[in-house]
Amino acid sequence: MQFHLNGFNTGDPAIAPRHPQAGETLDAVEVLIVGCGPAGLTLAAQLAAFPEISVRITERKSGPLEVGQADGIACRSVEMFEAFGFAEKVMKEGYWVNEVAFWRPGAQGEGLRRADRIQDVADDLSEMPHVILNQARVHDFYLKTMRNGARRLTPDYDRALTTLTRTDDPDYPLVATFDCLDAPGETETIRARYVVGCDGARSTVRKSIGHELHGESARQLWGVMDVLPVTDFPDIRLKAAIQSATEGSILIIPREGGYLVRLYIELDALHGDERAADRNVSSEMLIEKAQAILAPYSLEVKEVAWWSAYEIGQRLCDGFDDSDRDGDGATEPRIFIAGDACHTHSPKAGQGMNVSMADTFNLGWKLAAVLRGQARPELLQSYSEERQAKAQELIDFDRDMARLFSAKPQTKEEEAQFQAYFQKHGRYTAGVETQYAPGLLIGDAAHQALAAGQVVGKRFHSAPVVRLADAKPVQLGHAFKADGRWRLLAFAPTGDTGEAGGAIAQLCDRLDGPEGLIHRFTPEGADIDSVIDLRAVFQAPHREMRIEALPALLRAEKGRYGLVDYEKAFCPAVPGPDIFDLRGIDRAQGALLVLRPDQYVAQVLPLDAVDTVADFFDRILIPQSAG
Repeated sequence: MQFHLNGFNTGDPAIAPRHPQAGETLDAVEVLIVGCGPAGLTLAAQLAAFPEISVRITERKSGPLEVGQADGIACRSVEMFEAFGFAEKVMKEGYWVNEVAFWRPGAQGEGLRRADRIQDVADDLSEMPHVILNQARVHDFYLKTMRNGARRLTPDYDRALTTLTRTDDPDYPLVATFDCLDAPGETETIRARYVVGCDGARSTVRKSIGHELHGESARQLWGVMDVLPVTDFPDIRLKAAIQSATEGSILIIPREGGYLVRLYIELDALHGDERAADRNVSSEMLIEKAQAILAPYSLEVKEVAWWSAYEIGQRLCDGFDDSDRDGDGATEPRIFIAGDACHTHSPKAGQGMNVSMADTFNLGWKLAAVLRGQARPELLQSYSEERQAKAQELIDFDRDMARLFSAKPQTKEEEAQFQAYFQKHGRYTAGVETQYAPGLLIGDAAHQALAAGQVVGKRFHSAPVVRLADAKPVQLGHAFKADGRWRLLAFAPTGDTGEAGGAIAQLCDRLDGPEGLIHRFTPEGADIDSVIDLRAVFQAPHREMRIEALPALLRAEKGRYGLVDYEKAFCPAVPGPDIFDLRGIDRAQGALLVLRPDQYVAQVLPLDAVDTVADFFDRILIPQSAG
């Protein structure tokens, strides 16, 4: 964490200097967020990093979430939390899902036997674990991040959106009207440049732009409960998938704290027009069903912390924004939807909260770039294009996962299908398999061989390194915070230590200076890395490097005092593994990676491909100087 750049300050460095409008209730804002679920809070926390952007976030409930329903946190989400600064808290409090047990009927179809026990997250899939933590705690961390921002952003609770209309106003074309639930009969109107609906499956924002959720229910009823149990079932503190011979299935998810356990319990299929509410499910019914599935093991529930019943269904919206791509031309999108407002599915795959947060992590930096005058509005069209495709993948995966988990296997081969599917899709459930297609923000893979382990279109895969200036062992990906900046990451070829005449120095010469690429997109008076941030990784051991010989761009002078940023150069970890070997970086040629602000790999290129990088940024960013 870097601070004191513009002068020494005491106190918590995570709290940004106060903006003049901090705490004010504005009736006209750049971004209005409707809904305080994980999607809405991720977006609000992202936008809180930019003091020049005014934001309001509303919620119809009367206060913060107290008990969450979506509590599985994928490895990729924990990587994202690191970019926001609270991954350590999540890992400290959460239950780590290290292994998964699979239980099936005994050889003669009676009782239960442990069929297998496997690692949950494959080695080197991520530096972060798969954890389970109350969704409300994740909300707490986001809320604190928002409050720590310069605007001291806090939600407006007890606000129910009633209408949202688009006008011809050039500054604030959107008008949202809310019922004030804490003051019956009163309403509030907020004008906005952009509105993002994170208001759930019954989204008023979605309805206002004429979109619908399409799909169908699987007609399968499930119960879910968080309990404090006493049991002789040996794997109660492991994630366990249990398929009984005749009574159905259970998924056990241990919870944080060492005692609490979540049970997903298969109930009977629904018939005709029957809905979940028609069954009059009770917690007692769920306990009895769980006891029957777990037999001959005993289960005594001492306390039920929370329970619910639901039917499995997968639904997807036909668009994630209000742009018109079927008319005479695409209109600039102004209204967006995210999370459950545009895709719903069963909870057992553990993807709901994760995919919702990924939606708005994708959208947040794009809104910020447009509002700050750094990028063209066309950038915003990529949100629906990228995230709708990912939501469709989730729907397809969830449908198969739910079907296999509820199957009644008749043979050993059928019994093994669910486990095989689980293992095959481990990268997907970890959140690291998302790959965006080539387009405005993703280049081709012509030079993928230069960095085989950093796949174009996928998230940057972190690895351990040593920071050159202070010899600190760090994860390289943790240097890339949720601050809206693009990254250029240069991997040096063999023998290059950054000194004059080498490939890294030549790259810096073309990027730096009044005519350089980075300068072209940097606002007047801003730090040289405020839009595009260059970092470099060398092959030489850190004790054999001379930091004073590095190009000026890797020792950038910043802030009002011109202080040197010493955190831009890295070397292989000591002892290994060496990042060049771990991520398949071509040692002879090196490589240049272009990373998006959401940490996805946009390009893998040779170190001298500056013209290609320039062409890429010219499509997206707005030049700030004549360079």
